[in-house]
Amino acid sequence: MSFQKQSSRGRDKKSKQQKFSSKRRKITSQSKISSDKKGIRLNKYIANAGICSRREADVFIKSGNVSVNGKNITEMGYQVQPNDVVKFDGETISLETKRYILLNKPKNFITTTSDERGRKTVMDLVINATKERLYPVGRLDRNTTGLLLFTNDGELAKKLTHPKHNIHKIYHASLNKKLDIKDLHKIADGFILDGKPVQVDEISYITGQSKTEIGVKIHSGRNRIVRRIFEHFGYEVIKLDRVIFANLTKKNLPRGHWRHLTELEVNSLKML
Repeated sequence: MSFQKQSSRGRDKKSKQQKFSSKRRKITSQSKISSDKKGIRLNKYIANAGICSRREADVFIKSGNVSVNGKNITEMGYQVQPNDVVKFDGETISLETKRYILLNKPKNFITTTSDERGRKTVMDLVINATKERLYPVGRLDRNTTGLLLFTNDGELAKKLTHPKHNIHKIYHASLNKKLDIKDLHKIADGFILDGKPVQVDEISYITGQSKTEIGVKIHSGRNRIVRRIFEHFGYEVIKLDRVIFANLTKKNLPRGHWRHLTELEVNSLKML
């Protein structure tokens, strides 16, 4: 009798476990369906397509630049489903594999995606790097050489160029005459240029070279800022080379050549 009760309890317990397991599978399945249905937010989709950052995408969505399946979408939280057709300014966009290319820029190439005057652009140097459309991150003027990053990752590009993130760059500047120690200290202490304060992170003579060779570490993104700093104190920059950008260096990258970033380098940039 006692054995029969135990067996009955065992059957009841087993039955409850089966019901619970079945219910749990049902909930999991429903959750998966719900997750699949949820899709991806429209602003993230646009950013992942390499168009712009999420924040910029929100502006474009509000302005009516984006349509899904032929319908203009201005809703911020709209979820894009796998088979949806998304258009930006009338052109279909799709999720791209993110690409990251580092170029050691030579002179006489302008940092733009195209030029109406037919001048050589940096895009000519990376034209065969990948099938995805890339964009330069920041600028180097025509006569400045050194590191230039290209990507279709709009969010990372925005992060690396926005002043609030303080992304540092190191330049090697060759001047037309020796930099007076007094001027070096004035630059290091900070000064006013065109009505705005300028603060370099570090400045020093390059060890073992003439005092015309100067190293400058700076995070400012102002146009031609390094050249303008020296011009302000009466010096002409003969050569300007960007040797470090964020945590990237020119090591094993000859002038005019490019390479893909490693996964470790990409992850490091995203953590800055």
